[in-house]
Amino acid sequence: MRYRSYPRYNRNTVFLIIGINLLIFIIANIVVKLIDIDAYVRFLGMFGLRPWVFFSQPWTIVTNLFLHGSFWHLFGNMLTLFFFGTYLATLIGTTRFLIVYFGGGILGNILLLLLAPFFPFTVAIGASGAIFTLGGTLAVMRPRLRVFIFPIPVPIPLWAAVIGGFVIIGVLIPAAIPSVIAWQAHLGGLIFGLIAGTLFRRKERASFY
Repeated sequence: MRYRSYPRYNRNTVFLIIGINLLIFIIANIVVKLIDIDAYVRFLGMFGLRPWVFFSQPWTIVTNLFLHGSFWHLFGNMLTLFFFGTYLATLIGTTRFLIVYFGGGILGNILLLLLAPFFPFTVAIGASGAIFTLGGTLAVMRPRLRVFIFPIPVPIPLWAAVIGGFVIIGVLIPAAIPSVIAWQAHLGGLIFGLIAGTLFRRKERASFY
């Protein structure tokens, strides 16, 4: 019998991503926005994802993952990143975690670009696509893991939390208020996560025989 050895994991990786997001939020929403609202708009235009100018600003397919429009937008994403990210990184290691996180975020942005005619926003920002990637990966690898989701008073299976969250955030809210949430990025991130989770789970099972 061969036993699986756990991959190398650096806990600081998740904290570094959270720290960068927080620093950029402070710079953009407190320093730049308070000093000059026009400069803030230009800042979002330079680093946020805008489908019609993407080919002249290709870096925005990554940089938009570090921008957030409000404190609660940032808080929700970073809180989920902390819990999902630290747990997933212990399972697959730092390198694979980074590939999953940014790969899912980028795939979500690509899907958004492909569906640009149905995208009513002027600029897309936020790490939600990458966050859904983490949730999708964990939902496959550890579907029975129970988590608390506000305001539900009892723990529910992780897979139900992820799918339920996608239905609410990625389907119901955009249907009611189409100019608020980029559901395309959420869908792309979730798809990437489900595929990654399936691959990791197969490898995990193959390590025990």
